[in-house]
Amino acid sequence: QVQLVESGGGLVQPGGSLRLSCAASGRIFSIYGAGWYRQAPGKQRELVAGITSGGSTNYADSVKGRFTISRDNAKNTLYLQMNSLKPEDTAVYYCKQGFTWGQGTQVTVSS
Repeated sequence: QVQLVESGGGLVQPGGSLRLSCAASGRIFSIYGAGWYRQAPGKQRELVAGITSGGSTNYADSVKGRFTISRDNAKNTLYLQMNSLKPEDTAVYYCKQGFTWGQGTQVTVSS
């Protein structure tokens, strides 16, 4: 059974940083692309960043230059480094690979 488990969320002040992790199990992690999504209250879930099996990346315009997606295939883990955080980045962040979603981790940016 495929599982994705996120960690690393929390409360941070505007301008701060967080690194999210997504640990994968139950499949050959390295041969699939993966992505981070987020959903703020009252809004639709949106793609934040994606990474292919070959390491190519893409980002939502709202996070370009601030967020970095990466993967460590040896550890079966997906990462999202988030810098210069803004209050509008507040959301539940989910990782996704194939049809499988993680349970989500809350990120709150507030002073």
